[in-house]
Amino acid sequence: MARRSGVQSVDRAFEVLEALADAGGIATLSELAGTTGLPAPTIHRLIQSLVAGGYVRRDMAHRYALGPRLIRLGEAAGLTLGARATPYLRALAQQIGETANLAMLEGDSVVYVAQAPSPHSMRMFTEVGRHVLPHCTGVGKALLAELPVARVVEILGRTGLPARTERTLTDEGALLDELARIREQGYAVDDGEQEVGVRCVAVAVTAQPARLALSVSGPSGRVTPERVREIVPVLREAADRLLRELGT
Repeated sequence: MARRSGVQSVDRAFEVLEALADAGGIATLSELAGTTGLPAPTIHRLIQSLVAGGYVRRDMAHRYALGPRLIRLGEAAGLTLGARATPYLRALAQQIGETANLAMLEGDSVVYVAQAPSPHSMRMFTEVGRHVLPHCTGVGKALLAELPVARVVEILGRTGLPARTERTLTDEGALLDELARIREQGYAVDDGEQEVGVRCVAVAVTAQPARLALSVSGPSGRVTPERVREIVPVLREAADRLLRELGT
């Protein structure tokens, strides 16, 4: 992704960090050079600076991984993002009557960054900060559908497709077909694939720089297929409002 900060070394350092994140958090110098298109000497120089700052670490196999100093930055950014998104999630939860979630693609997994609970006594709850695999969740599939197919295959090669329920898609071809449908229709549905008896509807909010998805989830008895069709336009409108907020 081209950057325009005006400081080439800063642009390239962020490009390396994002390439590491896209590789699942760990990669070799040659893999980073291939992904970014930067010369190997440039990659080496940038990596050494990032290692010195604690933003990247080197393991015993001479691979490089995201470093511990990024945790504090990520936590602070997540709190800020969650605070800005919460009013929109609360409004969505009240309007639809089901729990609303905001999630982010982080490496090979999806992390929930904010939530507003349903007003019903029987409602779905996902702990903020929880990481899940993307292939079996509404938010995860909505986010995977935004990625190039080759990138999705890379992620699945690292995570696999473990079954969470008997409805989880565990065949790569079937999941890729599902992602194609999601791209065409503009929304994703988790129909009991992560939790038995739970249906979730999700749409992507942004693809870059942070990959975010918005969802509502509830018991399948309330979130029926007919109700899904009613929820989708409301969810899209909420995603558009949130995108405008985050773009300011």
